[in-house]
Amino acid sequence: MRAGGARGKSGYQSGVLQLTVQNVVVTSDDDVDSSRRKFLTTATTATGALGAAFVLVPFISSWKPSERARALGAPTEFDLSKLEPGQMATVIWRKQQIYVIHRTPEMLKLLPDHNGNLKDPESKDSEQPDYAKNDIRALNPNYLVLIGICTHLGCLPKQRFTPGELGADWPGGFFCPCHGSRFDLAGRVFNGSPASVNLRIPPYTIEGDTKLTIGVDAHDNKKGSGA
Repeated sequence: MRAGGARGKSGYQSGVLQLTVQNVVVTSDDDVDSSRRKFLTTATTATGALGAAFVLVPFISSWKPSERARALGAPTEFDLSKLEPGQMATVIWRKQQIYVIHRTPEMLKLLPDHNGNLKDPESKDSEQPDYAKNDIRALNPNYLVLIGICTHLGCLPKQRFTPGELGADWPGGFFCPCHGSRFDLAGRVFNGSPASVNLRIPPYTIEGDTKLTIGVDAHDNKKGSGA
């Protein structure tokens, strides 16, 4: 299954945004294929069409470098300036889809409120680089970078970012419709989910305010630059 979202009680308006420019595709959740294999064959390039309205979390998929280079494990770059607060981008690295979320202050504020409902709130048993082993699971609090594959049986969690969307106590996060695993907006798994550990975080670095490179460890990058 693929991640999707809709605007609801939080004050967002319903609609569809579709923008296509060279090497970047913006679609609503209706345009995302329901098969993991089919996802990896998605999309070409085009130039400029802007739809009528907006959804809560439009997808932005960026392909860089080439498919062959990614298959060999080459790093993937993404321009964070493409993301407005509350949006999520999906990029490809090593044939895996990577979720990049620009978290709002409201999203960050809710993270500590449900620690008691999580299996691994401190990410002690989960997989992430050392610099993401914190409450926000990130280098930069505003940007969450996750491997978008459920840690139960490898399905693709869907975004459910609107608080209350999955019940009164739902703070917003990800829901895997295959077997019902739920994750918060730090990728941490809720009690009662089949998944036993949090969503994985890949190695990455952020240079300046906007250049995200997935596949390059931030600590290694600092060593290489002499920092």
